[in-house]
Amino acid sequence: MNVTRTPLPVKRALKKLGADLRDARRRRRIPVALAAERAGISRGTLSKIEKGEEGVSIGAYAKILFVLGMIDRLAELSDPGLDTLGLELETESLPKRIRIPKEKGEA
Repeated sequence: MNVTRTPLPVKRALKKLGADLRDARRRRRIPVALAAERAGISRGTLSKIEKGEEGVSIGAYAKILFVLGMIDRLAELSDPGLDTLGLELETESLPKRIRIPKEKGEA
């Protein structure tokens, strides 16, 4: 069986995201049980999210972001206007010259 390891930057990002969501929940003074109930997920799933564990569905993250009033940030994750690398790559591939096409019959 071929098992792929999760890259360290991914693990770090999940840990940070989990800690940030835990802090956001605490700042709002929402207990774990109530946050999980409002999100329609189990307390165990919320615990996994807040610990930054792998394997939690994106839907569970979306639900807790909604409960915390932060769902708009999820929608912005891959916004084309915020994709600096994609915009740079696109700019690099633009043509150097733009020529007016010749009409048929012209030499």
